Amino acid sequence: MDHTSQADISKFFIAGINYKKTDAAIRGMFAINNDQYANILTIAPESGLHSFFIISTCNRTEIYGFADNVGQLINLLCTQTTGDSETFNRLAYIKNGADAVEHLFEVGAGLDSQILGDYEITGQLKQSIKFAKGYNFINCFLERLVNSVFQSSKMIRNETALSSGTVSVSYAAVEYIKENINLCAGRKILVIGIGKIGRNTCKNLVDYLGTTNITLINRSEEKAAELAAELGLAYAPIEDLAAEIKNADVILVAANAAEPIVLKSHLEGKNTKLVVDLSIPYNVEASAGELPNVSLVNVDALSKINDNTLMKRRAEIPKVKCIIAQNMAGFMDWYMMRKNAPALHAIKSKLVYLYMQHFSDIKGDADKCPVMAAEKKIQKVINGIAGKMREEKQHGCNYIEAINDFIVSVNN
Repeated sequence: MDHTSQADISKFFIAGINYKKTDAAIRGMFAINNDQYANILTIAPESGLHSFFIISTCNRTEIYGFADNVGQLINLLCTQTTGDSETFNRLAYIKNGADAVEHLFEVGAGLDSQILGDYEITGQLKQSIKFAKGYNFINCFLERLVNSVFQSSKMIRNETALSSGTVSVSYAAVEYIKENINLCAGRKILVIGIGKIGRNTCKNLVDYLGTTNITLINRSEEKAAELAAELGLAYAPIEDLAAEIKNADVILVAANAAEPIVLKSHLEGKNTKLVVDLSIPYNVEASAGELPNVSLVNVDALSKINDNTLMKRRAEIPKVKCIIAQNMAGFMDWYMMRKNAPALHAIKSKLVYLYMQHFSDIKGDADKCPVMAAEKKIQKVINGIAGKMREEKQHGCNYIEAINDFIVSVNN
């Protein structure tokens, strides 16, 4: 489709899979990393696609954008995933137009998160947009939409208790460790990967469990050293991964690698180990869970942790939906005004011409027409038309009604 033309909301789609219908293994087949995202953005123009972005987290992979049909977006996404487009189509939810807009508002609010109110999605969405923007794939419509979503999300955090308490995937991991491991016995914890989830998990371990017997490993040793210094922890180079796994009692993996980096062979032995895989796709070899000394937990199991905090959050949903409706209405008003701007400009030009003709017929000299007075009256009429257009009535009726309004104003 022509990306230089006015954005048409009827060609705006979202296609995605999430935790509601797919398990972590399936979601891993459609997860994309930054290299894959870059490849998608690079080849997209060959398919005539110029305005879209992708969110890929442990809970979802979604592509939002403009296309002649949603199949174009799905096929593009699946050029870089291990899962194929046929499987994606079978499992996906697809929304279009205003429904797609509303879905993004709900995702940004945390209403659609596996753990209700988890606001980590906002940061993930910002990173996704920033990445696509770097390739010039965020058009005016998408820019305005995501800014409206972020504004709505901020209002929800400030005016409701949807994100009150401490509930997130990283916190759920810490709760699971607290319930299943006696850290007072000097248990050693290894955290592999210190992206946002890994970093938050480390901070939660220190803040809520009061333990610092933690070693960090990251592909960038410098980042591991920085966080270790900040929190008073130890760190090790990636080359020591196997040895550190052998020495650890609890292993948290959030490396965001394209394939498993913790293998079954790493975990074989007599020592009991709790392994928490926070990654999508899995970064721990699935067969590791078969070992008698290993307890393997993934993000789907962690999301089932429920407490009073979640009950309180559910009670906030009606308030959240009201805020979403308010912000979405503002966005749709903007869209309708932008969509109708060419027509409004044409009507205004025609009304100026009609006014001058009317003045000429009465006064006999169009050059002496008080243009500023005419402009003021005409702009009032144009504003009225814009308001009527937002009500989505028949445009032809609006135009006729506007002309009648103008005639009345002229005679007054």
